[in-house]
Amino acid sequence: MGPQSSGKSTLLNNLFKTNFREMDAFKGRSQTTKGIWMAHCTGIEPCTLVMDLEGTDGRERGEDDTAFEKQSALFALAVSDIVLINMWCHDIGREQAANKPLLKTVFQVMMRLFSPRKTTLMFVIRDKTKTPLENLEPVLREDIQKIWDSVPKPQAHVSTPLGEFFNVEVVALSSYEEKEEQFREQVANLRQRFFHSIVPGGLAGDRRGVVPASGFSFSSQQIWKVIKDNKDLDLPAHKVMVATVRCEEIANEKYAEFGENKEWCEIDEAVQTDFLPGFGKKLSSILNICLTEYDSEATYFDEGVRSAKRKQLEEKLLQLVQPAYQTILGHLRSGTFEKFKDAFEKALNAGEGFSLAATTCAESFLAQFDEGCVDAVINQANWDASKVKEKLKRDIDTHITTVRAAKLSELTSKFEKKLDHALSAPVEVLLDGANHETWSSIRKLLKRESDSAVSEMSCDLKGFDMDQNAREDMLNKLQNHAKGVVEAKAKEEAARVIIRMKDRFSMLFSHDSDSMPRVWTGNEDIRAITKTARFASVKLLSVMAAIRLDNNPDTIEKTLCSCLLEQTSAHVVTDKSTTTMADPLASSTWEEIPSSRTLITPVQCKSLWRQFKAETEYSVTQAISAQEANKRNNNWLPPPWAIVALLILGFNEFMTLLRNPFYMAFIFVAFLVLKALWVQMDVAGEFQHGALPALIALSAKFLPTVMNIVRRLAEEGQKAAAQAAANNPPGGDPTKNYESEANTTMSSTSSSDIRSSRNEVEYSSVSSKED
Repeated sequence: MGPQSSGKSTLLNNLFKTNFREMDAFKGRSQTTKGIWMAHCTGIEPCTLVMDLEGTDGRERGEDDTAFEKQSALFALAVSDIVLINMWCHDIGREQAANKPLLKTVFQVMMRLFSPRKTTLMFVIRDKTKTPLENLEPVLREDIQKIWDSVPKPQAHVSTPLGEFFNVEVVALSSYEEKEEQFREQVANLRQRFFHSIVPGGLAGDRRGVVPASGFSFSSQQIWKVIKDNKDLDLPAHKVMVATVRCEEIANEKYAEFGENKEWCEIDEAVQTDFLPGFGKKLSSILNICLTEYDSEATYFDEGVRSAKRKQLEEKLLQLVQPAYQTILGHLRSGTFEKFKDAFEKALNAGEGFSLAATTCAESFLAQFDEGCVDAVINQANWDASKVKEKLKRDIDTHITTVRAAKLSELTSKFEKKLDHALSAPVEVLLDGANHETWSSIRKLLKRESDSAVSEMSCDLKGFDMDQNAREDMLNKLQNHAKGVVEAKAKEEAARVIIRMKDRFSMLFSHDSDSMPRVWTGNEDIRAITKTARFASVKLLSVMAAIRLDNNPDTIEKTLCSCLLEQTSAHVVTDKSTTTMADPLASSTWEEIPSSRTLITPVQCKSLWRQFKAETEYSVTQAISAQEANKRNNNWLPPPWAIVALLILGFNEFMTLLRNPFYMAFIFVAFLVLKALWVQMDVAGEFQHGALPALIALSAKFLPTVMNIVRRLAEEGQKAAAQAAANNPPGGDPTKNYESEANTTMSSTSSSDIRSSRNEVEYSSVSSKED
């Protein structure tokens, strides 16, 4: 190895009798050997292979491409037993010309990649000058030692000396062009040292880590692969390093200036709160100014480095502004979504169909979002807003689904409430007035209201663009709800059936056909009335016993009437050997009615009837008692035998009264007074409430009644006297006076009768209020 055009191939051809291509000095100095060439030494034992390496520091590769010379030098050290380092005599003591940097790099990488073995480094000094070799050799050895000492080594070889891995030899040769004969003689002497070079003490006497000839090809390939993959050898040229450092400094300066840019700071602060119109245009302009300034300052540096650093600067700037971009997209998405919700709600409130409103609003606001994204696009970035748009679309779809569910629920609730209002009260009224047509009327009512609600709801559902199955399912649920309302109301009324039965019984028993309160005068047939009222109650019980929405006939009423009204709760079934009692009501189900539609079981009907009879028995008893009391009160005269006895025993006293008119007049007056007291005190009416209450009431009313009669008599007497004086003036006709007095008396009497009646009514009403 050595510098380009330093005579390496010439030395090898003369030393090992090979035929490597040599430079023609008459054609000019240029690169002759390219890459690595191998040849077999002629006439040297044992078998020896020679490699001719491409020269270093060549004009053809230039200063930018130094990787191959490092790779080839490392390959030579890793593979060879002896390395000839060709160098000019006048380059000794120089840094670059003596290949010191190259050796330093190669040593460092070799210690890390390969297990070092002892290699002979033979420095061949070409075109030796007058300087003695004894003075040149120490300089070379000192330089190699310094290189070795400065190379970072693995921990295991930190203190290992140079001689452990390298055997340094120094030889000097005369100039080939000026002293060719002397050169050939010196080369011939050097050739002798390569004979039997592997013997102990020879140039390749150390045999550690030797690879057999059969594995040499594979070993060389693997070593070359390791060298090619190592990046430490791919060191940049000087101008590349300068461009890298300077361009990176410029990029950092521009990045810092951008971060402190007032306009950018204002934009970054503004986007944190709301959407900023013109965001993309403004930010693209700021970024473009920053990158233009970088291009202006870095224009004279290596283009490759400049472009790479510009790309890195652009990426860093975009990373800096990307959060603001994502924030602006977030504001755009949320703002668009809120506008969509408002517009969607307004469209629905305006009566627009749900599906049409949802589709129109979604398409419109997605288009608005696309326009906003275009406004927010940064020219220097190739960012995709599709994910944000997909999220907006998902939000819109979710909102539509939620509103759809809410609207359908609201619509369903609306018609359910309508059915509740249309069915609950009418069904309650129909069940309260239970008769043969009750369930038929309920079925007609249910069908009419259900059909009306289903028809209206079907029209309202057209705007939702629902599939047929979902639509039918909702309508069926509405019909089922209507049935549920009727069934719930029937169950509610069935729970109060005993109250309804008692009300029905009370209405029919205590009121006549004109719905007037019944007065038990003694002419009523209480047994027939009771039977009629009980039959109506049984009818109500039979109506309430089961839900009859399917119009199927049943025998519930017949069974209840036969078992409850005819007082036969069982009938006898007789066969040849046994007699058993069979009670139709001794069951928990009706024969024709499934349990799901049963409201009151037969057993419950029987129990309710017993309770009903027990609670209404008192009313019947009271009616009978009232009838008997009325009969007793109306028959106030003594028995006929007592009347006959009075006539026989009181005949003498009666004849005495007839003979003495004064007694007759007294008795007549007494009769009138007693009659007036009897009428005004309503003695007969008071005794209808019982003897003791009547006596108490009469004793309280006696004195006021007597005083009232006396007062009226006094008033009538004064009026009669005054009228007589007015009609009989002094000197008048007595006959006329008599007639006038008679007329006045008759008028007063009539007037007194009228006032007496009026006062009787008034007193009776006052007495009633006082009672």
